[in-house]
Amino acid sequence: MSDCIFCKIARGEIPSKKVYEDEDLFAFHDIHPQAPVHFMIIPKQHIASLNDTDARHQAVLGKLFAKAGEMARSQGLADGFRTIINTGRVGRQEVYHLHVHILGGPEPLGAMLPRS
Repeated sequence: MSDCIFCKIARGEIPSKKVYEDEDLFAFHDIHPQAPVHFMIIPKQHIASLNDTDARHQAVLGKLFAKAGEMARSQGLADGFRTIINTGRVGRQEVYHLHVHILGGPEPLGAMLPRS
């Protein structure tokens, strides 16, 4: 999708602070970090959301999750991290290109959702 902001970032048309890149994946730091370390991993192939995936995407999704720990450790998150995928309107997805947020830091993160 030529006008997708994440596609443009992956193609190098918009500058980013790159964490990782290969033929299938691109990872970069979030411009509005919510934790001391906050980056996103995206497939280079435009996939609007996790809701749009099926068996055809199995290889790239597997690779994305298989590389997540390595990328997190490379950013200093050896003691753990949070992985978030916002999907669709109800999931509060803001950019409609599948992306996985990796968040962490030296101290434990707060609760994901308020407990009732």
